[in-house]
Amino acid sequence: MKIGNFEPQNNVFLAPMAGVTDVVFRTLCKEQGCGLTYSEMVSAKGIMYDNDNTKKLLEIDKSEGKVAVQLFGSDPDVLSDMAKKLDSNEDIGFFDINMGCPAPKIVKNGDGSALMKNPKLIGKIVKAVSSSTSKPLTIKIRKGYDDDCVNAVEIAKIVEENGGAGLAIHGRTREQFYSGNADWDIIKKVKENVSIPIIGNGDITSPEKAKEILEYTGCDAIMIGREAQGNPWIFKRVVHYLKTGEIISNPSINEKIDVAIKHLHMLIQCKGEYIAIREMRKHLGWYIKGMPKSSEMRVIINGVEKPEKMEELLLSMKQ
Repeated sequence: MKIGNFEPQNNVFLAPMAGVTDVVFRTLCKEQGCGLTYSEMVSAKGIMYDNDNTKKLLEIDKSEGKVAVQLFGSDPDVLSDMAKKLDSNEDIGFFDINMGCPAPKIVKNGDGSALMKNPKLIGKIVKAVSSSTSKPLTIKIRKGYDDDCVNAVEIAKIVEENGGAGLAIHGRTREQFYSGNADWDIIKKVKENVSIPIIGNGDITSPEKAKEILEYTGCDAIMIGREAQGNPWIFKRVVHYLKTGEIISNPSINEKIDVAIKHLHMLIQCKGEYIAIREMRKHLGWYIKGMPKSSEMRVIINGVEKPEKMEELLLSMKQ
């Protein structure tokens, strides 16, 4: 598949997740065969004001290949100007605009999934941004804002008509957040109504589910989010299954521990010890999930202040 003039390595993507898909986690997922990674949400206004924290979100390692940078905001002029500002960055494969984030602090500002209540503004944003950059533009949306506003098909048509090169859709409404089941029927309807590439997202928890959503909806690619947390191996397993029909077994406890320690060291090198230790606490909660004594170990890890101690605790879990 292609997104405009950009061709990913394969059609199994890592979903953008705030506080998760930094340069380190993306690198680990690419090492496991992920076809395309997305940055965390990057504030267009943060870029405009030259915010230091925003700059860090835009860091890309050469080993990642080209990355999709996801912007958020609701001002067409600001979004288009910031896309134009980043246009010369050769490490960026294309831009994506978040119109699906359900977080209250994002929605209350009229950004994220709040935009789904304003299709006309979406049209203006897509037209402004797509015409301001040489890179393709995609949009990430949800099924709708709530059960009374299920308008993904309408928005997909608007995106296509205004120059969008692709669309990712999560099969839940904003009001659902991440509860209930993802509605793959709406993804199928969107695919049937537009000709731009469609990326399906929601409840892709295994290689079998990945194949099922591709076949059922006809979508061109899939995007895996929460299942990848503490589990970068999901990409290797999905890609292999889609190619061969063979299931690769889940990694061993020892393999998980080794990669968790590697993640810790990479994060320290990238962000410094203080930040790395605090960010690794959540990642380690995901890595050790389901292991013996994981609940007890999670409590201990959350109180650790030094990387040596964190590594020691992880090594003690090896079998």
